[in-house]
Parts: sequence; C-alpha cells; structure tokens
Amino acid sequence: MVGREGLMENRWTSASAGGEHDDDLDACVHGSQLLGRDPALVLHGGGNTSVKKPFHDLTGQEIDALYVKGSGWDLATIERAGFAPLRHDRLLELLALDSLSDVDMMRELSAACLDPAAPAPSVETLLHALIPHKAVQHSHADVIVTLTNTAEGEATVRDVYGPEVLIIPYVMPGFDLAKVVSQMWDDDRYSGIVLLNHGLFTFADTTRGAYERHVELISRAEAWLDEHAPMAAPTTESPPPCSCLRLADLRRQLSEVAGKPLIVGRHWTPQVARFVARPDLDSLANRGPLTPDHVLRTKRTAVVGTDVDAYAEAYRGYFNDNAARSEEPLKMLDPAPRVLVDPEIGLLGIGDTAKASAISAEIYAHTMPVLERAEDHLGGYVALPPEEIFEVEYWSLEQAKLALDGPKARFTGCAAIVTGAASGIGRACADALLSQGCAVTGFDSSPAVECAFEGPNWLGREVDVTDTDAQQRAIDDAVERFGGVDIVVAAAGIFGPSAPIQDLDFADWRSVQAVNVDAIAQLLSSTHDLLALSPIGGRVVIIGSKNVPAPGPGAAAYSASKSAVTQLARVAAIEWAEEGIRVNVVHPDAVFDTGLWNDETLEARAAQHGLTVEEYKSRNLLGTTVSSKSVAAVVAELCSDTFAATTGAQIPIDGGNIRVV
Repeated sequence: MVGREGLMENRWTSASAGGEHDDDLDACVHGSQLLGRDPALVLHGGGNTSVKKPFHDLTGQEIDALYVKGSGWDLATIERAGFAPLRHDRLLELLALDSLSDVDMMRELSAACLDPAAPAPSVETLLHALIPHKAVQHSHADVIVTLTNTAEGEATVRDVYGPEVLIIPYVMPGFDLAKVVSQMWDDDRYSGIVLLNHGLFTFADTTRGAYERHVELISRAEAWLDEHAPMAAPTTESPPPCSCLRLADLRRQLSEVAGKPLIVGRHWTPQVARFVARPDLDSLANRGPLTPDHVLRTKRTAVVGTDVDAYAEAYRGYFNDNAARSEEPLKMLDPAPRVLVDPEIGLLGIGDTAKASAISAEIYAHTMPVLERAEDHLGGYVALPPEEIFEVEYWSLEQAKLALDGPKARFTGCAAIVTGAASGIGRACADALLSQGCAVTGFDSSPAVECAFEGPNWLGREVDVTDTDAQQRAIDDAVERFGGVDIVVAAAGIFGPSAPIQDLDFADWRSVQAVNVDAIAQLLSSTHDLLALSPIGGRVVIIGSKNVPAPGPGAAAYSASKSAVTQLARVAAIEWAEEGIRVNVVHPDAVFDTGLWNDETLEARAAQHGLTVEEYKSRNLLGTTVSSKSVAAVVAELCSDTFAATTGAQIPIDGGNIRVV
C-alpha cells in the first residue's frame, strides 16, 4: 500500500514541478491524466473527472460552472478542450426533478453548456454536479470491482472501509444514479462513493486531494485483497503451438458470423495460461463483465473453445430474450464474440480493427485476475444479471460513443502483407492500405521497417525475403497479430548491376532472381492457404516493370526476373481463381523516388537523352511524373472491391510509353 501511494505521490509532484497548479482546470487535466494512465484504474475511455470553477463569458460575467470530462475523450490523454463547462445551478435544478429521460437529460446538458464548441458532457455529469466538493474523480478500478462483484459485495466493501464510504447498489448511470446518491447522501463524512459492479468516486477541495483519496482508498483495497484473496502464482507453461491456418480459419468463421472482416489477435501470457487451464473456465468466462460498460468492447461473455456458431446462436437468444424490454425497436448487433479463451489457443482479442482487437484483449486481461480472486477467495464471482448488461449494451447513450468513430474505411478489418515496405513503392503501398483502414505487416531487409509507421494497424518485420525460414516466421507473426492474410503486395525488388549479356556476372544474376522471382514464389506458396481462408477473398498484387513489355539494354537480369514473376502471377491467377483469389500485376516505369534511382544516375540518363532531369522524369505520353504514391494508389484500388471481377490483369503505370502502347 505504501509503495503504490508513494509512487502516485511522486508522479504528481514531478509532473507539477513540485507545486500546485495555478489553474484549477489545469490541475484537473493533470489529475485526470494520472488516473487515466493507470490501466488498473481506467481502461479505454472509462472513468470521468470534473472540477467546479467560475466560467467568464465575453461580457466579463462570472458564472459558477462545472467542467466535466467530455464523451469521446480518453482520460490518459485529455486536454483542457476535453472538458465541457456547464451552468452548475442549472444542473442542480435538473436534479430536483422526479424523473428525466436519457434523451431529455442529454438535451438539457447540451443547453446548459457554456461553450457550444465543447464536447458532449459525460452521462454522469449530474452526479458530479451533486457531489458538494470542488473536484471529483471516478474510475473503474480493478480492485474495487473485485470487492463488489461477489454475492456479499456490499458487506466486503464495508469490511474494508467501514462507514467512511457511501455504498450505492448498481443503478444505470445518468439521472437515476444521481437521484439515488442524492437520496442516500446524509452528511459530508464520506471520503468516497463505491458503486457496486461499477467503480469508485472520490472528491475533495482540490483535484490533488481527490486523486490522493483515490489512491489511498485503492491502496487499502489492494492490501485487504493481498491478505484475504492472494493472487495465484502465474504459470511458467510455454504457449502450445497453434498453426496459422487454424487461426485464419477461426477468423474466417468469426467474420462470417459478424458479416464483415474482423481482426483477431492471439495473446499468451503466464496469466492467460493459468486462466485457460482452469477446470471451471466455461462457467467463469460466462458470468459477465466486471462493469457494464465493458460489454461495448467484449460482449457480455467470452466464447470458450472454438464453437463460434453456438456462441452466435446463444447471442441471438440473449437478444431476443431482452429486446422486448426496450420501448424502442432495437436492431441486433452482430452476434460474433469479441473475446475467445481456449486452453490450446490462449486469448483472442477480436474487433473491427487492430485497435479494437487489442482493446478487447486488454480489457479481458484485467478481467481474468478479478474473476479468479473473487471465485477462489471471496465466495464466487457474481456479475450483474444479463438483462442489466443488455440495457447498457443497447443503451442509446453508450451506442452514441461508438458512433463517434465515424464511418469505416474500406479496408477496415482486412489484413495485408507488403514486402519492401521500408522505402519506395513498398512503403507507399503500405501507407495507402493503412490510410484506408487495413492492418499491414511490412517486410524489409532494412531495420527501419519496424518503425516505418505507428499505430496498432502496423507490424514491421526485418526480413531478408530470400531467407525462406525468416519469411515464414514473419508470416506467422502477421497471423498471430491480425488473425490472417487477405492481401499480399510483393514490392521487394532489386535492379542489380547493369551489364550486357556477354559480360554478365552470374552471381549478380542469381541474386536478382532470388529476390525478384524466387522469394515471391515462396511468398505466394506460403500465403496461398491463408489467402484461401480470407473472409473477403484473397487479393494479390505483384509489382512488375515496364521492362516486361519493353526491355532495355544492360538490364537482362532485371528484365528476365520481372518477366518471370509476371508469368508466375498469370499462372497463380489461373490456378487460384476457383478459390476466389485474385492475382494482378502492375508495371511501373520511371518511378524516380525509389532506391533504384539516385541523383547521379538520373543526371547520367537525362544527359544520354539530351534532356534536363525534370524533362527526363516526365518523358511519357502524358508528360507526367510517376511517383511511388501513384503506383500505390493503383495497387490499393486493385485490392478493393472495385476490381472484384479482375484477375490476371497487367496494368501499366507509366504515363503512357510509346513502346508499350
């Protein structure tokens, strides 16, 4: 307890340069970020904070206001703009009402906002307004729900804290929760509020005080749990082998149930190994989430094992059993699970995107130890009944949060492999796919590939594509991270030294063929079965060259290799068509922003033709410059549904070449 409290104290002090913040909102921002950066307290948009301070309008009038976290902002990264200022007196007037619908509440909160540019205020705004303290912090701390999600949760909380916290039975957030708290609040002796199956509120005259109370109460819960519900020792068991094809087939099944492609990430840690080995795994994983808002990311339960169809049928039953409780007609969400646990596979996080997949897995990583501690030491884990979880899952206010993500990009849920992804055409292709929502694994011999892009949709692997084993390991990594392969773009290539045929160095010849032909043949062979399992139908694009239809002198090795790989692609298009895999080739020419060209080479080639460098770069029928980005745009389009009826095509990207036309 002391160690954790001391750590939090030091973090606050160092971040605030040893003193208090001059501005109350700045202090609230800082405290919110500290709270949000601890995943044991807040996960992915959960929790909220507020501070009461004057708002000064354009006329100079001072208005008592509540600055509360806005929906869509993450506490870990929130800034001043993430807080909505509202008239405090109007909020208290709303609390005097006997009832208030969710729709009316949000409309009234919007009307009470003093800044029309501010985000929509938290659904728990009225509770923040009610609490008679300047600063308020709220989290969904793991240790708090460990105490509360049991048959004797209220008694356990009382045992830990005595009378100094107000204990509130679970109530849907919003007006109803605020009214219940107002009715149960009998004096100002409380240091916090524990909401059963929900989380913790603390408050003080400063954000620092509210934060320190938060840490102190959580530290006491940790100490109590360490004594009464010690964590089991993690297993040292290594992960069992799980074939890429099994994962890809599972992803295909999950995507078919969802009606859209999904990203599936595999996770195996000592904690996962211990949890999936439990004899009561099926029972425990079907009790329900730690807090109702987790249902938006993980669904109510995980699927245990791999019977995805049975899970989907059970979800449809769950929807049908509870939909009649709504006054408004409801449209069922897709019935695919978002978490899978299995003794051989471990933990799968499932989502529309790589980020959503990772969030599902992280939330469940925090769920597993809570389930175990409560089940093994506190009389058994007890979640809210299904009908209450359903109410949050289909709550219009929570669904609105998910809608903030906006429309999905066209490659959302898709997974690609791009070779040569650290530079030139390969990097541009990876960028084009990423920008349209695709999860991309990039291969390149340069270590720069690992950090070529940022974000959960990117996985960079330093790979010599001529090393068959290394390339296979990288493919395995791609499937472990994203669940399968839908798109392959073979862009890695080398030109090799220029020489007339009679002067060929056959070591150079073989190195060019190894990269430009052999490695691609190996890549296609290794990814075929994965592409055949793609929920969208596999798509392959090979980067060829203008040298295929129009070779030049001194480029025998390069021209022959690109001709060979084009023929390879044509055969693949013929052989793979019945499995729904499309294989196409693009033939770029004069793409000067790649590693094949440098200033010296450009100047020499331009001089040979009696042209300036700029004239040489646009010496095509259209008089245009062809860039890596130009090529990548065509490649991405070929991978889209626009070309669903196209395979075996060869498309020039050269501005129009008289020798090709």
